[in-house]
Amino acid sequence: QVQLVESGGGLVQTGGSLRLACAASGLTFNVHSMGWFRQAPGKEREFVAAVSNRGDMTRLADSVKGRFTISRDNTKNTVYLQTNSLKAEDTAVYYCAASPLYRDFVKGSAFIKYWGKGTLVTVSS
Repeated sequence: QVQLVESGGGLVQTGGSLRLACAASGLTFNVHSMGWFRQAPGKEREFVAAVSNRGDMTRLADSVKGRFTISRDNTKNTVYLQTNSLKAEDTAVYYCAASPLYRDFVKGSAFIKYWGKGTLVTVSS
């Protein structure tokens, strides 16, 4: 059974930082691309970041470029999302995602194979 368990969410002030982590189990981690989506209240789930299975390719949503960084540690079966310069509009539930193909993250959330349960990030002004 595949499990993706997010951690690191919480309440932070505008301009602050959080490091989200997602620990994966039940899948061959180093053959899956990993990523993050987020969903704000009343809005659709949106893509945030993705990293290829070997970590040699990354992709970020325009709204987070220059502020967020995605990375992975295949020895720990963990993917990270470093979030800096947080804004109120970054407030959302952040979901970890895993999928066999990197292009699944380009195609959109409907193509993602595995999901975590999410971690809440709240940015207060």
